[in-house]
Amino acid sequence: MTDYKIKFLPHNKEVKVPAGETLIRAAMEAGVHINASCGGEGACGKCRVLIESGELSGGINKRLRDDDIEKGYRLACQSTVTGDLTVRVPIESEVDASVLNKLSAPRQTARIHTIDFDELKEQGLFIPPLEKAYLELPPPDALDHLPDVTRLVSHFTLTRDEHRLEVDLTVIRKIPDVLREEDFKVTATLARPVREVGKTRIVNVQPGDTSGCNLAIAIDIGTTTVYGQLIDLATGEVLAEKGDFNSQISYGEDVITRIVFAEKPDGLEKLHERIIATINKIIGWITKRADINGECISAITLAGNTTMTQLFLKVNPKYIRRAPYVPTATLYPPVRAIDLGLGLEEHVTALVYPAVSSYVGGDIVAGVMGCGMYRDEALTLYMDIGTNAEIVIGNKDWMACAACSAGPAFEGGGVEFGMRAAKGAIEDISIDPITFEPMLLTVGNTRPKGICGSGLIIMVGVMFEIGLINNLGKYERELDTPRLREGNGVWEFVLAWADETQIDRDIVLTEIDIENLIRAKGAIFSGCVTLLEEVGIGIRDLDRIILAGGFGSYVDLEKAMIIGLLPEIDPARITFIGNGSLSGARMSALTNRIRRDVVNVTRMMTSFELSETASYMNNYVAALFLPHTDMNLFPKLKARHENRKTAGRLTHPSAV
Repeated sequence: MTDYKIKFLPHNKEVKVPAGETLIRAAMEAGVHINASCGGEGACGKCRVLIESGELSGGINKRLRDDDIEKGYRLACQSTVTGDLTVRVPIESEVDASVLNKLSAPRQTARIHTIDFDELKEQGLFIPPLEKAYLELPPPDALDHLPDVTRLVSHFTLTRDEHRLEVDLTVIRKIPDVLREEDFKVTATLARPVREVGKTRIVNVQPGDTSGCNLAIAIDIGTTTVYGQLIDLATGEVLAEKGDFNSQISYGEDVITRIVFAEKPDGLEKLHERIIATINKIIGWITKRADINGECISAITLAGNTTMTQLFLKVNPKYIRRAPYVPTATLYPPVRAIDLGLGLEEHVTALVYPAVSSYVGGDIVAGVMGCGMYRDEALTLYMDIGTNAEIVIGNKDWMACAACSAGPAFEGGGVEFGMRAAKGAIEDISIDPITFEPMLLTVGNTRPKGICGSGLIIMVGVMFEIGLINNLGKYERELDTPRLREGNGVWEFVLAWADETQIDRDIVLTEIDIENLIRAKGAIFSGCVTLLEEVGIGIRDLDRIILAGGFGSYVDLEKAMIIGLLPEIDPARITFIGNGSLSGARMSALTNRIRRDVVNVTRMMTSFELSETASYMNNYVAALFLPHTDMNLFPKLKARHENRKTAGRLTHPSAV
């Protein structure tokens, strides 16, 4: 079979692939990432590439506009290689990971709170799971023939009142040489039992005094991104942290697509290898940044949704997507990190957060633990919003949880110019209510190249408030502005003209984009309402809302309420905790109290399957308006609109 050479610009990477291979697979082989949120079905249109020279077959479907086709744009997932090619990956099709590692600037209306090390101590929650002890042992002589292990254990018994000790086999193998390397001066790492009943294990020994270097790693395994932190177990300080895209996205951006891929021959192995490679890359970066020896790392804790956890552990997730949607397990035993392929020393144990169900995973359990709602009397609504939105309602006495499929709109999918929150993404907008001229702010303060999820929420909220769209999400056709037009049979609003953008195209927001957002926010809001109804309480009964996840850091609370994404409550009662999954993983590394509580927490979280709850569909249909069919759920917004209507400031007759 003939091989052809494919060159990708601006990366200047080349690869040879056989005739008939798809262009997106060629890019994967070359290590060039191209957005492909639909997993290669040609449905999303995100994998646009420009063919600069050469020939190929296919690559054209309804997702490409006629003028794009004339310029030479093709969809990489639909293009078949038939000869040598030079391909340019346009800027809007690339992934920019640099923004993941910058501190976000949350909206001022969101209070930020994360539990720190000192707070753990103040609350009596700090029970170190791993401790290092420096010992100076008497060396053996003609009158002292104690075995090495007995010598070590006896010293703990006599000097530190440790009477329930056991020694791992890996340590026994190391002890003879380690003891003699520094003349029987040695540091032992002790793993305390989670329960009061149990033995303390000696899991590592090191020559000399290394008691001042006792570290752990916390990892959040997200579907889209993976974050890691290096933590000092003595001080609770985060020494280094890093975020990167989950390299599994090459095989699909959502969990269902990846489950389907995992069912293919070697599919599970490939996905497992990809997530291990991503985590190892992060581990390598943070250890290098902190300039530490790998021997200093004593443990790694990880949290992810149910599918990501099973792929990480190389457990087939196929039955998660098949009725009755059963995961393989919700609890997993501790496992040696090295046995999973992680680049850590053999003494390091990996602890994985348990799940509740197929769609309420360890990341949500970790978030619940991290925010402390399971210990608090306040009636709390916890929300982690992404492609799937997970919801938990309750307090220290009970908790109910559910997951709803919001779709990809909040992460840029299903929106013609949608993208993640990378450089050039429109994240904030103001529109003059008279001239309808927009003022845009982008991530990185660069020319726009698309719209991120938080920007989309603000955009639709602003448009609804000024009367540019009605409560059905449709544009008011009679408004006098050149930015409002009909293109390809769809009404759209021009946010930025082609010469103002990075992509040489008008960036627009279409009615289809707005419809997809309304569906997404409707799924989330109806999920909240349904879960509240199932436990017999209402929105007014909530004491607070906790938002988690990277998306939550950008949400404009006012606009989120205007479109009906969040319940209308006092913004002062809404708290943003950041990456709840990572926070829970960090706390699990710092204290046995979290490890002790976590199993009980999963048992007290009652999971509801919304698709099998009779009222969910009715609530969903009612939420497919801006903000909702029942304006009494949004009394402040209702009053504001009535006042404006009275003052004659609403420009369209259909506004609520």
